[in-house]
Amino acid sequence: MAVTNLACRECGTEYELTAQYVCHKCFGPLEVKYDHTALADDVASLRRRITSGPQNIWRYVDFLPLVEGQPGPSAKILSRVGLPAGCTPLVRADRLAERLGLKEVWVKNDAHNPTHSFKDRVVSVAAARARELGFDTLACASTGNLANAVAAAAAALGMPSYVFIPSDLEEQKILATGVYGTNLVKIKGNYDDVNRLCTEISGEQESWAFVNVNMRPYYAEGSKTLAYEIAEQLGFRTPDRVVAPIASGSLYTKIAKGFDEWRELGLIEGDAPTMNGAQALGCSPVATAFAEGTDVCRPVKPDTIAKSLAIGNPADGPYAVELANNSGGGIDSVTDEEIKAGIRLLAETTGIFTETAGGVTTATLAKLADRGDIDPEERVVLVITGDGLKTLDAVRGTFEAHEIEPKFSAFENTVLAGATA
Repeated sequence: MAVTNLACRECGTEYELTAQYVCHKCFGPLEVKYDHTALADDVASLRRRITSGPQNIWRYVDFLPLVEGQPGPSAKILSRVGLPAGCTPLVRADRLAERLGLKEVWVKNDAHNPTHSFKDRVVSVAAARARELGFDTLACASTGNLANAVAAAAAALGMPSYVFIPSDLEEQKILATGVYGTNLVKIKGNYDDVNRLCTEISGEQESWAFVNVNMRPYYAEGSKTLAYEIAEQLGFRTPDRVVAPIASGSLYTKIAKGFDEWRELGLIEGDAPTMNGAQALGCSPVATAFAEGTDVCRPVKPDTIAKSLAIGNPADGPYAVELANNSGGGIDSVTDEEIKAGIRLLAETTGIFTETAGGVTTATLAKLADRGDIDPEERVVLVITGDGLKTLDAVRGTFEAHEIEPKFSAFENTVLAGATA
């Protein structure tokens, strides 16, 4: 099996593959380590195995942290369990590129997952590993999309679940969580308050797998599959630049890790992409740290319409700053009005309706293009992580609808006259 152990990202101390997420020596975060030596022997065969695999993330099972079976669990078996995620469209966005003065822009539309966000990827991996470890209940702290994904995955697997959310979450996300029959708990506080409570509960409920607490090292690995898919969909090549949202910083850094793993194996061609991160100004501790030239992300109290990115104390913030610097990229923030404009820009040029997090990334792409930070010849991938139907309030009042009598004269005098004015 390729997965070998857990290791501290700070001091390097190694641990067994248990439900542990923090180093006992320095309190640094743990991540999964692999030995892919055997896979490097026949890259052509590995490519064929991937391309002939199931149409979901389990086609990349050799690069995910599951340990049962020799050499690994069957991708076909995993594909029949729960709600398999992934293999979402990579859409060439020529009209968006033209609007921004760029040559080649692609949109990775992860709203096409089972619960309409990228969180289905990470939950699929966390749930599979939780079952290997013998946990009987799924749980999470969530800003919305993860709540949807955990509740749905637990329902599909026949497992009980507990989902903890801030009480002021968007109504659409609350409804799209409760419908799965989960135990939905609304906390009077922000996400950081919710996360602290869940960390405490995870220490008391030993049979519960909190996907983003005690299962976090495994959960985070699911985000790498975005990079694998992008590279495969581009003909096993890397893009020149990726623009992705930053909440905790995990998604942003794991996408880069996915590209690095495949480049090291010689599975894909091209240089490591420039990585640009995107935050909402009302919750931008990572963007602020990057602008100040430090990796210290000072906690903030979130105040933004982009609630899915509203993590005021981002666990992977320092690593996101490091990645931005090392890749020649950056981390920007955009206002709520720019977020709304980003949603509209993406919708009008691609037909893709994104939630507020996608408005953040699209607005950041527009800002990069306007500043001249992107070479017009670059191949750019914009990562869209969720569906616009999750955050309908963000577009309320941003367009006009005509109401007329059922008469041609009314249509002509009101609608057509207005269109040609």
